[in-house]
Amino acid sequence: MKRSTERILTTHTGSLPRPWDLTTLLEQLDAGTLADPSAFERRVREAVVEVVRKQIDAGVDVVNDGEQGKVGYSTYVRHRLTGFGGQSAVAPRADWADFPEAAARSERPSGISRPACNGAIEWKDRNAVQKDIENFRAALAGAQPTEAFMTAASPGVIAHFLRNEHYPSREAYLARLVDVMKEEYDAIHRAGFVLQIDCPDLAMSRHLAFAEVSNAEFVKIAAGNVDALNHALRDIPPDRMRLHLCWGNYEGPHHRDIPLRAIFATVVKARPQALSFAGANPRHEHEWAAFKDVKLPDDKVIIPGVLDSTTNFIEHPELVAQRLVRYAGVVGRERVIAGTDCGFATFARSKPIVEPEIAWAKFRAMSEGARLASAQLWK
Repeated sequence: MKRSTERILTTHTGSLPRPWDLTTLLEQLDAGTLADPSAFERRVREAVVEVVRKQIDAGVDVVNDGEQGKVGYSTYVRHRLTGFGGQSAVAPRADWADFPEAAARSERPSGISRPACNGAIEWKDRNAVQKDIENFRAALAGAQPTEAFMTAASPGVIAHFLRNEHYPSREAYLARLVDVMKEEYDAIHRAGFVLQIDCPDLAMSRHLAFAEVSNAEFVKIAAGNVDALNHALRDIPPDRMRLHLCWGNYEGPHHRDIPLRAIFATVVKARPQALSFAGANPRHEHEWAAFKDVKLPDDKVIIPGVLDSTTNFIEHPELVAQRLVRYAGVVGRERVIAGTDCGFATFARSKPIVEPEIAWAKFRAMSEGARLASAQLWK
């Protein structure tokens, strides 16, 4: 993947605002009430063209399809694979549990189906990823981004959201997901796009699924997930991949988030060259300083978030520049790409966390901030 050799490049985490009518169709798809699949597919193709144009207009260098045809960055696999029926219990948020009155007022249904794995996992729609590829390739015709990427759920995050009720162990479930999802990963790579693997399981599941274990015990669990992931990615060159690390894309206390330092040595053992992570929200912005103490491997690139994806505040470009300059001062300017803490539409919802028109304004602020940082770093 490209490095910031002449200026700080800009990108994002993957999911982007969807048109309202498409959100409605995705909700119908997830509920099994979609009346006209052909009309849905046409609208997805149109939306991908629109979202690519909006990214370029906003100054984003490394673009994607905005996950326009996916109902959720992790749960989309239920529409492509067999074995997912029943219902997974929604994992309680340990951070909110410390504030029960606030938690009770904040509860709202996600509207997204989270079935459990209650049968053998096989492909039922191998063509789905090819449709994604074709839609994106068509949208890029005539556009000239610096680079293009596509996202896919990691085995670990699928196992987190779609709980195992079929395989004899968590390890057996992960192994099956590795074998199946490898086909999707390889298809994205063969199409010529950078593959982004979404891995909230390496951080978020500490307080959502394993709140009762110690940090040391969780790191062992995360290491197992990394081993499984690396096996699935074994045939793709590291420099054609990036990994997104996440503590949960929601506005909440987050005081139980595991520190970056605690998981860093494990995370950087993953094969992808680039590491995307939260660096703008109030709980994690300070962690830029961790790179003074931990050793970023020489072959790695970082994509720190300089935009908070859970607030409608629009970051000032000078703040964006300050964040980028701090990271560049520690790891080197060519190893920093500006990114977002997480996606702006991780699930298709009628009420987004960040208003779409504000999300695009945030991207323009990021682009201007990267320009300001570049002027300082390459003067």
